Amino acid sequence: MQEKIDIEARVERAKSLFRSGYNCCQSVVLAYTDIIGLDPELAATIAAPFGGGMGRMREVCGTVSGMSMIAGFLSPCPTNSDMAAKKRNYVLVQEFAGAFRRQNGDIVCRRLLGLEKDDCDPTPAARTEEYYRKRPCVEYVGDAARIIGEYMNKQGE
Repeated sequence: MQEKIDIEARVERAKSLFRSGYNCCQSVVLAYTDIIGLDPELAATIAAPFGGGMGRMREVCGTVSGMSMIAGFLSPCPTNSDMAAKKRNYVLVQEFAGAFRRQNGDIVCRRLLGLEKDDCDPTPAARTEEYYRKRPCVEYVGDAARIIGEYMNKQGE
């Protein structure tokens, strides 16, 4: 049995990363780089385009994209012909997304934020106190980090 992950520490780490300016996807992925063996700078680079529902287009929430990236390490499929591995990976992605949807009602950024579809200005919002007061994103980041941690601890039992 592997050592249990301190889930609440991971949740707080992800939230802290978000509050420091990383986007939602980066915050989720960076909270687990030490466990998955990914260089943090590379992880931040790869995850950067998925913030704001992919390039601020408000599609799939960046936290869900981050969970999907982590799923690639927890249930890898490095070859194009291993259909069983692909299926296992997709099952995990759907499990993560389903858990997030059950907790938050959706996995689509614009619906989670109550925004109109055409609100996809690519300019990142300034991270002010007002931003954090009116956006639930930090909580979504925490939810995603918790879902991953709970899964990992369950697998280690």
